[in-house]
Amino acid sequence: MIEAAAERLSGVAIRTPLLSSPFLDDIAGRRVLVKPECIQHTGSFKFRGGWSAVSALPMADRARGVIAFSSGNHAQGVALAARRHAAPCVILMPSDAPRVKIDNTRALGAEVVLYDRETGNRDAIGAALAEERGLTLIRPFDEPQVIAGQGTVGLEIAEDARREDVAEAEVLVPCGGGGLSSGIALAFEARAPGLTVRPVEPDGFDDVKRSLASGGIERNNRTAGSLCDAILTPAPGEITFPILKRLARPGLVVTDDEALAAMAAAFARLHVVLEPGGAVALAAALYHADEIAGGTVIVVASGGNVDRALLIEALNRFGG
Repeated sequence: MIEAAAERLSGVAIRTPLLSSPFLDDIAGRRVLVKPECIQHTGSFKFRGGWSAVSALPMADRARGVIAFSSGNHAQGVALAARRHAAPCVILMPSDAPRVKIDNTRALGAEVVLYDRETGNRDAIGAALAEERGLTLIRPFDEPQVIAGQGTVGLEIAEDARREDVAEAEVLVPCGGGGLSSGIALAFEARAPGLTVRPVEPDGFDDVKRSLASGGIERNNRTAGSLCDAILTPAPGEITFPILKRLARPGLVVTDDEALAAMAAAFARLHVVLEPGGAVALAAALYHADEIAGGTVIVVASGGNVDRALLIEALNRFGG
């Protein structure tokens, strides 16, 4: 499925490179290679999964339309994929999502329905809307075609790592529900078994790390309260967690301040813009070096949809 998704994405998705900076290497104490999915269409890797899922639908289902729920990045990925396939699109978003993500999703032609992240059940609301309107629900991570699309990131990393003579490395991946992490892990299993995924989460929202440690799905006590809104999920997915349990190494956790510092470092040294959730893997590479093995670490910078005020705060506080 990942290979088929890669064929459908060929010539559509941006083939993002691996970037490096000696300044980042000095901070991390090892070679750091960064894959900037923040320059992907809609500003995040989520376009890959959205396109994979929408393009795989039968034409009759696409004509009826699709629905997705997301804090913003999955929303925009599905909305753009739906627009390019001339499919109606409804997006269910938390009311506290960054305004730039809400506005961008509407600008892509989607109907945005807002809900309260703390009191609303997005799964129940989304399922009800899908049934009422005959829409196909495209889940943000626990969806095989979405996982397949995100797995194309892993295919590209495997190819580029070979070009960089990197046969073994830990690959740090921002992790919410695990769609990106599990897709990349599956790609590595087939194409680059020397590369291993390590999920990275915000402090206080480390359900994947705890789940990997316990061997069963653990839940977060809350779903809001971090700057890393893009990767705040209640628990790992029923599909994604078994993949991560089998293939991923222990998870890593970073603070919001470390994510902001990584945003400033990425802006100053790589000239790319990251959002907090998209910067957590780089933060782990830079500020948790003692928890990482090997002479090279590969980092996925998963998204760059950040409000201007927050980016300015990161730059002012951490010297970008």
